[in-house]
Amino acid sequence: MQHTAQIVMSTILHSQEPLEPGDRPDVLAHVGSNLRRLRQERDLSQTALAEKSGLSRRMIVGLESGEANISLSSLDRLAAALDVSFSEMVRSPDASDNRRIGTLAWAGAHPESRATLLGTAPAQREAELWMWSLGEGERYPAEADAGHWHEMLFVIEGRLVVDTAEAKHVVEAGDYLIFSSAKPYVFSNGSAGKVRFVRNVVF
Repeated sequence: MQHTAQIVMSTILHSQEPLEPGDRPDVLAHVGSNLRRLRQERDLSQTALAEKSGLSRRMIVGLESGEANISLSSLDRLAAALDVSFSEMVRSPDASDNRRIGTLAWAGAHPESRATLLGTAPAQREAELWMWSLGEGERYPAEADAGHWHEMLFVIEGRLVVDTAEAKHVVEAGDYLIFSSAKPYVFSNGSAGKVRFVRNVVF
């Protein structure tokens, strides 16, 4: 996503259990330590990385200290500047490989809105497997990705509305949608209650 969007069934079900107030897990909890390590391995200063990624030095300082938020698209830009994958930026340092990541990467305003990167597999660059949920009334606008990126969605529960440059797609539970993410798009919950869907990002 540019981000924009993880496997055994018990893991999927556990990742979607309702959260109690005050018990919300940290979004992108490992980004700060991973960013610092990857930057230092490449002998880049915070200023040099800021110039290379097009982000501010203040943002990078804040990320490394755990005091700043970042959009998934900006995190993609950092990963590209460091010549690593998005998954390498977000996964736990304890993860042996990318087949089981389980990192919360986005949380919406509604407590049932979240996106968890479950794992990835090799593709031209990488294929990401996500579990997403959007609470009632929630929407997620995504920036355009590179021209060869594609999204593959399968709705498990509820109704997902996907607005692309070409059309508005309504995807019911049990149905799926495949589209190019080369232009901006929006996910929104089109039902009462939450919508849950599996998302594959292939690039």
